[in-house]
Amino acid sequence: MPLYSEKVMDHFQHPRNVGEIPDADGIGEVGNPVCGDMMTFYIKVSPDGKTLEDIKFKTFGCGAAIAVSSMVSEMARGKTIEEALKITRDMVAQELGGLPANKMHCSNLGADALRKAIEDYQRKKYPERKNEKK
Repeated sequence: MPLYSEKVMDHFQHPRNVGEIPDADGIGEVGNPVCGDMMTFYIKVSPDGKTLEDIKFKTFGCGAAIAVSSMVSEMARGKTIEEALKITRDMVAQELGGLPANKMHCSNLGADALRKAIEDYQRKKYPERKNEKK
């Protein structure tokens, strides 16, 4: 049985949405000091502040990390902010046809990087909220 699904291999060999958005509305960066994976997501939000119009990423890491970044970008593009915030590591792994147990941390990193990009956007757009209690 192969280590990675065909979908993981496809997203690794042909990643979607690679690059930067120069005037990004939000940027989220995460990394794993143990394996060395680093992911940065860039988002562009619609003028009404509701939808992720564009998303790009730059990832330094293993094949699973690149595939996860590509899949997260595909899953989040065109979604509302609320929908994008609901993307979980398990959803990403499922969309990729599964990940080996020792690579599940990559799906966590992808979901976290997306969440951080959205939080960065929200901090910039609504600076008055930074003092609110959660």
